[in-house]
Amino acid sequence: MMTSRFAPPTEAQGLAARRVAADILDGVLNRHRTLDEQLEGTGSHPGIKMLPDRDRALMRRLVATVLRRLGTLNHLLARLLDRGVPADAPRARSALLIGAAQILWMDVPDHAAVDLSVRLVQADRRAAKYAGLVNAVLRRCARDGAALVAETEAEAPDIPPWLLARWQAHYGEATALAMARAVGVEPALDVTVKDDAPYWASRLHGEVLPTGSVRAVLHGAVPMLPGYDDGQWWVQDAAAALPARLFGDVTGRRIADLCAAPGGKTAQLVHAGAIVTAVERSPHRMTRLRDNLGRLKLEAETVVADAVEWDGTPGGFDGVLLDAPCTATGTIRRHPDVAWLKQEADIAALAGAQRKLLHRAVALLAPGGTLVYCTCSLEPEEGEAAIERLLAEDSGLRRAPIEAAEVAGLADSVTEAGDLRTLPCHLPHADPRLGGLDGFYAARLVRA
Repeated sequence: MMTSRFAPPTEAQGLAARRVAADILDGVLNRHRTLDEQLEGTGSHPGIKMLPDRDRALMRRLVATVLRRLGTLNHLLARLLDRGVPADAPRARSALLIGAAQILWMDVPDHAAVDLSVRLVQADRRAAKYAGLVNAVLRRCARDGAALVAETEAEAPDIPPWLLARWQAHYGEATALAMARAVGVEPALDVTVKDDAPYWASRLHGEVLPTGSVRAVLHGAVPMLPGYDDGQWWVQDAAAALPARLFGDVTGRRIADLCAAPGGKTAQLVHAGAIVTAVERSPHRMTRLRDNLGRLKLEAETVVADAVEWDGTPGGFDGVLLDAPCTATGTIRRHPDVAWLKQEADIAALAGAQRKLLHRAVALLAPGGTLVYCTCSLEPEEGEAAIERLLAEDSGLRRAPIEAAEVAGLADSVTEAGDLRTLPCHLPHADPRLGGLDGFYAARLVRA
């Protein structure tokens, strides 16, 4: 079982955090609301503001752990409950999931995990009658849970069957299983630094990755970490930091960053000397992008618009970066709700939107200009197939193959066609928390 560096609460602490966690889990599993909309912005859970920083961090880790290991937890509860999880009391299910997750994967004393889950159920009118059941099941989980979890090790139950079947078909059985195991591990914090990565790795108690990103195993509020307020770095998965580098030297070049929020790639390009126009259709997400640039003391032109309809200067950009909306299956290790909110039918719908965005991106390119297309999806329809279709439809484009040296020597991440394809199981490490990458696809094309 994995442990964390999160200090265990006393029995009297953390009940409010668990109530909010239960509400958010209910939002994901029963009302199909994303974690992002429940944790941030105008639609966020009102109880979050009332939690101290410590409890807020606990709440986030509770929710993420349950969603990251939901398949395993469902298997466990099916074994421990003769009649299944009570269908008439969602809070009873949430309490069982939260309690079991703490017992199995969090550094919380078993008796505290059991007691607080029971109290969580007792506070709910419909679920109160199941308090004894929750108590008994979680005590059995503390006794037999580890052995029951071991039964599922080779089955990868934490990836929905439809998605696991796709990965097996596209990447092979062994790689799909390695990917599934990788997304089951809580990822470290990756940041892109402006300068002196070794210094910031030391300050953040982490290490410098081969790609140049800094990775640290830290828990707590990101704004409280050294260097954040000073704008010395920004949070960005190491794989997400690769596509912007594929333009090469961007000093003085005009680059359009389409679908730009939250702004990590915009920040990379501006910091490297590009003249950037960042386009984002969501006003809320654009506000976040502008706030990030302000903290980083970086400047870019920002436009709130749908990139497909944006009347920017046709043929006026030396480069276009398109990080297209997608199913985001490559980000499950950081956004575990994705696994349970997305459906296979979403892939075709998003592929259609990506096709429109690609054609618009090409229209914005100057002759000889470079298009970098990327998605944080592991599904070929949103990556390789999208580019092959575009090349077949537009004879004025050619692929500019990516070299391993451009991506820090990650040769396993460069496809035979010369595109970038990172997988969650790439960049292994002796400490699983310090290994892995988000699943990203990127292709570089040049307009004749």
